[in-house]
Amino acid sequence: MRERDIEQYLREQVKKVKGKAFKWVSPGNAGVPDRVILFPGGKVVFAETKAPGKKLTPLQENQIRKIKEMGFSVVVIDSKQGVDEFIRQYSGVELR
Repeated sequence: MRERDIEQYLREQVKKVKGKAFKWVSPGNAGVPDRVILFPGGKVVFAETKAPGKKLTPLQENQIRKIKEMGFSVVVIDSKQGVDEFIRQYSGVELR
């Protein structure tokens, strides 16, 4: 499975629970997570998608650490099962 397949699945599942999954591109800030996820009720989560078994780069690890230090949630997802678990945890909705 490719990273873009997991990212597409993430977008679809977030939409099902009435959330938004914005692509995040930040010029001059390489390594930021792929998506900013907004859930109803004011929950904001940054998400980095990876192909199964792929690791974060040192730059990605650094950016994620900085975002977490500011008090934001950041998740790394590398499977469709991981997407489903993420949706359950942050939206409170069980997908079928």
